[in-house]
Amino acid sequence: MIPAIDLINGSVVRLAQGDYERQTTYRADPLERLKAYEEEGAKLLHVVDLTGAKNPEARQIDLIKRLIEGVPAKIQVGGGVRTSEDVQTLLNIGAARVVVGSKAVEAPEEVAQWIKRFGADRIVLALDARIDKQGRCCVAVGGWQETSELTIDDLLARYLPHGVLHVLCTDIARDGMSCGPNLELYASLARAYPTIAFQASGGVGSVEDVAALRACRVAGAIVGRSLLEGVFTVKEAMKCWQNG
Repeated sequence: MIPAIDLINGSVVRLAQGDYERQTTYRADPLERLKAYEEEGAKLLHVVDLTGAKNPEARQIDLIKRLIEGVPAKIQVGGGVRTSEDVQTLLNIGAARVVVGSKAVEAPEEVAQWIKRFGADRIVLALDARIDKQGRCCVAVGGWQETSELTIDDLLARYLPHGVLHVLCTDIARDGMSCGPNLELYASLARAYPTIAFQASGGVGSVEDVAALRACRVAGAIVGRSLLEGVFTVKEAMKCWQNG
């Protein structure tokens, strides 16, 4: 169970279906929020720099460094990662893992070398799915603003020979909507790629959703909005995850 916060210009936010025009801003200090999640038992936290995702030159490195230094739990960080230097910077400031999104779709050969250089346990591929009318899981890029012709299966076929270990998969249609996760998608991925530890993201609106994801045999469930809005607590979600 992986609590998550998204950051725009230092504020904790959520976007509905990845749309920057549908932003909710929360009155929450990001450091205090992460500390609270850790104190309730979270071992891994997920931080997304949405400012950096939209404009890599505006990445919130100083803030992220402060968050990492202020929380004992491990933190994986994504948003605006475009170069190996970006990966190195985040690892240098203490990120447990670096989440690579658009670059993983646009330059798989280059990102495969990052897996080799930094280690498979330090890189998380973020493959964000838009499911078309034919049921194909096409991957979005550019902070979810564009959709690639590549499918998740296409990309995983390229990365498997290079030992990819962690993949975060988001069903964009459900992200920030608290409408329930795409259980069929995650169960099928876990079955098809047993060597990959999948993190499921998007749509978690209840502790029952958390338990259902655990039953899909994914490695982790990313939970953002439901925790921010007090629908359930980290402690309650972790209990469901352990019993799922």
